[in-house]
Amino acid sequence: MNDLTQTPEMLIAMLGARARGAAAVIARASDAQKADALRLAAQALRDQAPAIIAANARDMENAAANGLSPAMLDRLKLDEDRIAGAAAGVEQVASLANPLGSVIDTQVRPNGLELSRVRVPLGVIGIIYESRPNVTADAAALCLRAGNAVILRGGSEAKESNRAIHAAMIEGIVAAGLPADVVQLVPTTDRAAVGALLKASEFVDLIVPRGGKSLVARVQEEARVPVLAHLDGINHSYVDGAADPAMAEKLVVNAKMRRTGICGSTETVLIDRAYGSAPALVQALLDARCEVRGDEAVQAMDARVKPASDEDWDTEYLDAIVSIRLVDGVEEAIAHIAAHASHHTDAIITEDPAVADHFLGAVDSAIVMWNASTQFADGGEFGLGAEIGISTGRLHARGPVALEGLTTYKWIVRGTGQTRP
Repeated sequence: MNDLTQTPEMLIAMLGARARGAAAVIARASDAQKADALRLAAQALRDQAPAIIAANARDMENAAANGLSPAMLDRLKLDEDRIAGAAAGVEQVASLANPLGSVIDTQVRPNGLELSRVRVPLGVIGIIYESRPNVTADAAALCLRAGNAVILRGGSEAKESNRAIHAAMIEGIVAAGLPADVVQLVPTTDRAAVGALLKASEFVDLIVPRGGKSLVARVQEEARVPVLAHLDGINHSYVDGAADPAMAEKLVVNAKMRRTGICGSTETVLIDRAYGSAPALVQALLDARCEVRGDEAVQAMDARVKPASDEDWDTEYLDAIVSIRLVDGVEEAIAHIAAHASHHTDAIITEDPAVADHFLGAVDSAIVMWNASTQFADGGEFGLGAEIGISTGRLHARGPVALEGLTTYKWIVRGTGQTRP
């Protein structure tokens, strides 16, 4: 815990210096030791589940009193199943192939020099996140396994849960003989500490924000450290005229309603005017207790449909609300997505492979899908283990960011005495 006389800048400098030292240790640690640390941390999460749930109950009570929405409360909530899932995710990261030391490519120059690009850790990663306390376990596991130290700054609404999860993770890490400073949690909810972390370029090599638009905007505006951005999940499911009605209904309801508060949830459904079962699809969403906001054609299908405003097409609801628009075929769907999507995840439902291939090639999003629910936009579902986030940018890493996305590379040059003329 920090001395209350410390400024936020002093606190972050202290944490950063410790992280730099721990990063040097973890970079040299064997893969077996790191994997062992994660397995021990996973067991500690299970062992400490009652304490974590009790801490989460305090957060839930405070959040409800402060008027947090039902969707955000769902993100915050922890129970035995979710803690078991978090522990399983940590164990899965321990079982993944080690990216460090892998050779990306090798070439031999005409002068005999052998050049290789080899994966290495990034160093120290700062992660700023809101609401979802499971990020504490996911981020710690991924950063450690990729040979990085991490400084975590969770949201104030999850402070008790984050502290309890962090304590369990540290128990396992230390039991494996690694330094506790490899995973640090900023011990204050003072917003000034976020600003100090964003400017700590001496100590931090990458910032990863996970949260709402205002958080990401602040990070991008203030950061003096490279940022791996996770923006809105304004995701689309396009139902083509050649879609199978039973499949379309199943996928759209799942994509919207399985969990409404996650970034992979579909927020807008686009329906081809040539699709003959649009009223049944709208009714299925309404019957699933989803509020539907639609254009005039969709409103005419069911009296329960509310009119969609211009803002609806650009809104990440994170709630049981969906906007629906009829479009004239795949080209208009692609144009709508280009104008309104956040480049996160967009899907097409169709039985026409040519139309599907055109959509997959034309939509410029981190993840594009054919005949699948957008709720699969998740590192675990992609076989990557726990994820650090879904990157919607175009540099360094894109889509689910897991182990490989938390590494960089260095050039190794092997010679036999060559000199440059």
